[in-house]
Amino acid sequence: MTTVDERYADSRPRAARKAIHVGELPTYGFSHRSLMWWGTMGLMVIEGTVFAIAVMMYFYLRTLASVWPMNAPGPGLLWGSVNTAILVVSMLPNHLAKRAAEREDRAASRLWLLVCLAFSLAFLGVRALEFKALNVTWYDNAYGSVLWMLMGLHTVHLITDTFDTAVLDVLLFTGPVEGKRYVDVSENAAYWYFVVLSWLPIYAVVYWAPRL
Repeated sequence: MTTVDERYADSRPRAARKAIHVGELPTYGFSHRSLMWWGTMGLMVIEGTVFAIAVMMYFYLRTLASVWPMNAPGPGLLWGSVNTAILVVSMLPNHLAKRAAEREDRAASRLWLLVCLAFSLAFLGVRALEFKALNVTWYDNAYGSVLWMLMGLHTVHLITDTFDTAVLDVLLFTGPVEGKRYVDVSENAAYWYFVVLSWLPIYAVVYWAPRL
């Protein structure tokens, strides 16, 4: 008759053969190998849906109005177009920052993040001029409300990404850098692509739809 201790002793070699040593595996990864990447993708899907709903609301309100824009001329094109150009050009240093992070090149990562931060601050400065050129306030009528909501939603995304970029750059300049920090830089760059690409349809709606 086999005792409990003998069965346990017999099972230990089989368990040992099934064990997998993971001590040498990397603790972080880029792209779809990172949980951060999946989280960023999910965030972009959610926020992209919010932008789409806001755009649909704009056109729904337009179908209800006899005159559009309501009691106001369309927004001036100058500052919105300047900001669109700034955003499109910013994709180049953003791409270089992403590539540098994936090479784990600290010097290049912090340099290009600094350039990206300068573009972000420039955009936010011009965005203040954009709000002044909308020719309507958020409380004037439904047109003003939906216009400011579209601009406000995108501006919040810009502010949060600017803050994130600044924090990451400070960490790269000041402290010891763990490998996972380069993943943060890479995903921050991926989110900036979303900020830029989501602006293009909003720009068309805000600045060109009233002229059609």
